[in-house]
Amino acid sequence: VPRQHARYGFAVPQISRISVKTQPLRCRRISYHGGEKNNMDVKENYKHIAKIGNEEAPAERWLINALWLSEAVGIIGGPPKSCKSWMAIDMAVSVASATKCLGIFDVLHPGPSLIYLAEDNINAVKDRVSGICEKRGLKLEDLNLFVITAPSLRLDEDLDQMRLKGMIAEIKPRLVVLDPLVRLHRQDENNAKEMSILLSYFRDLQREYQTAIILVHHSTKRKHERAGLSLRGSSDLHAFGDSNLYLFKRKEAYELTVEHRSAASIEPLMLKLESHDCPVHLSVTNPLPEFEISLGDAVMAKLKANLEPVTRSALRNHLGVNNQRLGDTLTALEKDQRITHHAKGWGVARKMNVPEITL
Repeated sequence: VPRQHARYGFAVPQISRISVKTQPLRCRRISYHGGEKNNMDVKENYKHIAKIGNEEAPAERWLINALWLSEAVGIIGGPPKSCKSWMAIDMAVSVASATKCLGIFDVLHPGPSLIYLAEDNINAVKDRVSGICEKRGLKLEDLNLFVITAPSLRLDEDLDQMRLKGMIAEIKPRLVVLDPLVRLHRQDENNAKEMSILLSYFRDLQREYQTAIILVHHSTKRKHERAGLSLRGSSDLHAFGDSNLYLFKRKEAYELTVEHRSAASIEPLMLKLESHDCPVHLSVTNPLPEFEISLGDAVMAKLKANLEPVTRSALRNHLGVNNQRLGDTLTALEKDQRITHHAKGWGVARKMNVPEITL
C-alpha cells in the first residue's frame, strides 16, 4: 500500500526489481514546466558549433546495434496482438543483461532497465521475463531490471509526471519501457496540440536523465507504404521518434520494420513467437543478417558488461582479433578517454564533469 510522504503529502510510488520486492522511493520537488530552478542566464543556453565537445553526445551511438539508438525516444507500433510487448520486454532484458536482443542484435550500452506494462498483471510480467531469462541461461535475481508496480500512471498529470521522474532519478536506467501509451494519459490522441505537450514531457525526461524511452502504441489494421503512418492518432507520434519499430502479422509470423531519424535502417525481419518445447520468446525466422560493428564498439561493449577490468589477452580471445589490431584500437580508445588501463587490465573510463571557466 503506498505510504504518505512525510513532507509532500502525496503517495510514494511502488517499484520493485523483477523479484517483486516493493520498495518506497524518495521523490524530489520537481516542476515539469519550470524545472528545479529557472535559468535566466541566456549565455548558458547556446554554444558555437565548434565548441560543442564529445561530452555533449552519448558515449555510444547505439543502445542496441542497428535496432535502437542510444538515448533515443521512440515507438514500438503495431495492431493489437502483434507481439509489441514481447518485443519491448526482449529489448529491456537484453539491455539489463548485456545479452543479444532477439539473439542477433548486440547491446552496446548495457545498464538498468525500467518497465511498466499497464495492461499486464505484475505476475504475468514476471512470467514473461522469466521465460526469456530461462532461454538465455540467466538468473532472474541477477537481472538489472525493475518493474513499476503502481496501479496506474497518468503522465498528463503533474503528480504522476513527478513520480516517474523520481523513479528514473533513483534507478538511472539505460532504457525505460512504457506500455501502452493509451493507458498513460486521458488526452485526445488525434489532437496534435495535446499530444505535443505529452510527447514533450518524454523528450525532457530523455534529455535530463540521458535515457532511452520506448512507448508501445497501437496502429490501425490498414497497411501504409510507410509503417509509421499507420500509428493511431496524431501524425506527431510518427515524427516524434528517434528510433521506431513496427510489427505487423504476416500469416504465422510477424514482420518487424525498423526506422531511425539519424541512421540507416535495416531490411525488415520476420519474427515468430516460439513456445513449442521451450520458454515463450521471440526469434528471427528469415535468414539472419550480418551486423557489423566496429572493433572499438565491440571492446566497449565487453568492458561495460564486466564489473572488473579485462585483460588484453581476454579481450583478444573474446573478440577473435589479432594482437596488433586490438592494440591499435585500445590506444585509440584510451586517447579518446573512453577507457583506462589498470593494473589488472582495461576498464571503462569514468568521466569527470569539469566546469568550464571563462576568463
